[in-house]
Amino acid sequence: MPPLTVGFDLDMTLVDSRPGIAAAYRALTARTGVPVDVDAVVSRLGPPLRTEMAHWFPPEQVESAVTLYRELYPAYAITPTVPLPGAREAIAAVRSRGGRVLVVTSKLGRLARLHLDHLGLEVDEVAGDLFAEEKATALREHGATHYVGDHVADMVAAAAAGVPGIAVATGPCSAQELRAAGADVVLDDLTGFPGALDRMIQLALEQ
Repeated sequence: MPPLTVGFDLDMTLVDSRPGIAAAYRALTARTGVPVDVDAVVSRLGPPLRTEMAHWFPPEQVESAVTLYRELYPAYAITPTVPLPGAREAIAAVRSRGGRVLVVTSKLGRLARLHLDHLGLEVDEVAGDLFAEEKATALREHGATHYVGDHVADMVAAAAAGVPGIAVATGPCSAQELRAAGADVVLDDLTGFPGALDRMIQLALEQ
């Protein structure tokens, strides 16, 4: 087997960033005067920021809205964000088995790092501003052996990278949708990850 290297998505996989993202969008509305339904936004986290901004801003304002949001993000979104159940234990499980931990996310890498540092979640590499098949490039580059995510696009990424996809039903996608997207394993949350990882390693050794 290649050395164990597990990639994780960030939002709604390792962390519950909904309160912080909602706060950042409220600040964006206060600065721009453009109303944003933050409940709708946080119900569908996963796709790139520009995709979400296009729901609220005219095309010629999307880039400036993205820039302003990212400027506001550190002040509003970091502190309210919390780890999801089992996140710390999942990272520890990879390390205790001699593995490396990646975060591959659609969020900008520097903003993802702010979350990880604030919460004390220690990872080896962060690759940001990637979605769906784009994530596969980073997974291959860093030698990922598994990818863990909450979105159907994360399972697309795993398949494109040629690695098993481990899904957690903690985000906007149902367990059924995640299975249909090709997940090898679907968990309720990351508390089941250490056991699932052991079973997958054992199966790989037996093949």
